[in-house]
Amino acid sequence: MSDVTIKIKDREGVVHEVQAPTDMNMNLMEVCKAYELPVEGTCGGMAMCASCQCYIISDHQLPEMSDDEDLMLAEAFYVEDNSRLGCQIPITEELDGLEVELAPES
Repeated sequence: MSDVTIKIKDREGVVHEVQAPTDMNMNLMEVCKAYELPVEGTCGGMAMCASCQCYIISDHQLPEMSDDEDLMLAEAFYVEDNSRLGCQIPITEELDGLEVELAPES
């Protein structure tokens, strides 16, 4: 079992340094929910609601954006160039040190 450290800035500007397991097939949205951070994940991680939108602050190589994620972000509010859906970012060892900021609520 291997955990990675991820820094998540909430909507009040507080940075939470969390440990995320790489062996449980979790994604960033699920990690936020596990730490009771204000991420809804209304669609259950299907890239259909954008309630887990976040901004990628650090320079990590992430999986390529799927067509579904791209289409959902095209309809979402507060989208920036570094916007991603947390549900579409699987937790892997390569994400150690990842820094993200939660997008404002829609």
